[in-house]
Amino acid sequence: MDLYEIRKQFPVLKQEVYGKQVVYLDSAASSQKNIDVLLAERHVTLDFYGNIHRGAHYMADKTTEVFEGVRDKIRDFIQAGSREEIIFTKGTTESINLVAFSFGEAFIGPGDEIIVSEMEHHSNIVPWQMMAQRRGARVVPWPFTDSGELDPATLRSLITPRTKMVAFCHVSNVLGTVNPVREITALTHDRGVKVLIDGAQAIQHLPFSVQEIDADFYAFSSHKMYGPNGVGILYGKRELLEAMPPYQGGGEMISEVRFSGTTFNELPFKFEAGTPHITGVAGLGAAVDFLKKVGFDQIRAHEQMLIEKTTACLRQIPGIIFYGQAPVKSGVISFNIEGIHPYDAGTLLDKMGIAVRTGHHCADPVMARFGIPGTIRVSFGIYNTPEEIDRFAEALNKVISILRP
Repeated sequence: MDLYEIRKQFPVLKQEVYGKQVVYLDSAASSQKNIDVLLAERHVTLDFYGNIHRGAHYMADKTTEVFEGVRDKIRDFIQAGSREEIIFTKGTTESINLVAFSFGEAFIGPGDEIIVSEMEHHSNIVPWQMMAQRRGARVVPWPFTDSGELDPATLRSLITPRTKMVAFCHVSNVLGTVNPVREITALTHDRGVKVLIDGAQAIQHLPFSVQEIDADFYAFSSHKMYGPNGVGILYGKRELLEAMPPYQGGGEMISEVRFSGTTFNELPFKFEAGTPHITGVAGLGAAVDFLKKVGFDQIRAHEQMLIEKTTACLRQIPGIIFYGQAPVKSGVISFNIEGIHPYDAGTLLDKMGIAVRTGHHCADPVMARFGIPGTIRVSFGIYNTPEEIDRFAEALNKVISILRP
């Protein structure tokens, strides 16, 4: 597909900010939505909306058909073994919280350990800390290298007989590092330990199979992959999900309720209490269709071109400090400018119509590792163009001339 034709499918990118056409370089925080995603949500709402799984009428049945059809699309998209292994959540954060709570209740006790990499988003740190405090367990940090990589040899030295879980990201939201997930899961499983992979920054960039990488749990969000917000996915191996207690109680997740006791529903419904974001799930289905139509070969090639062009432009600017020098990266570049606070630079770039992210990116341990308060982060989507990178570089030079005359 032609890049510029793809871009036309994202209506918001036609907008102007402060009199200038917006250059959106913040897709790692949240990607924009194409017209098919918006229309899929609208279609359900306007044409046949009803609550799923519960009605004996056409509108409920039609809505259920759409909703459960998306579950099948996700199963195929990540190549899971069965549809029962696909759990709908509110997002990556809830998916990880679900595992931390339910896996912790089933498998983790006093003195046990959970290894968490130091390049994680807070959503893959805090739930484990909360669970460890509740269960009397301990969170063990897994440091990353100076180049921003996770070293499997370091992990091997951290695993003990008390280790129950290793939690790490597929792609770092700050450094852009693509971690060697298959090598890490193989090493971890050899020691009898389970893994949870945060895939929020990989799902829109990289093709993979959860079975091939042998993930025990894999979490991601719709809004990172050109879909609606408020929808997420947890993949879990069936035998683990079956052994875990429900995360929340309410409608849908039960089989029978009596005051003498309650029996729970079968998978996947055991973990889907209450009415979900039905129209958002419909939009997620359209986002999956979009990614498959474009194809990951084209997505990967285009984003690598953007990374290389942006890096080359930044290298021509004196005083640029890069964070994360891994040989395999995806979608993200983090940097600072000597003598300039990242927030000041981001504020001025915004006035020039350039949207970037500044701050700690919900990754305080990464900032602590480098001894900095934050970075300027540029992140890409399939809709970004080489011309936008030129505009960004020109604007950044203007920012520097203003803040460091």
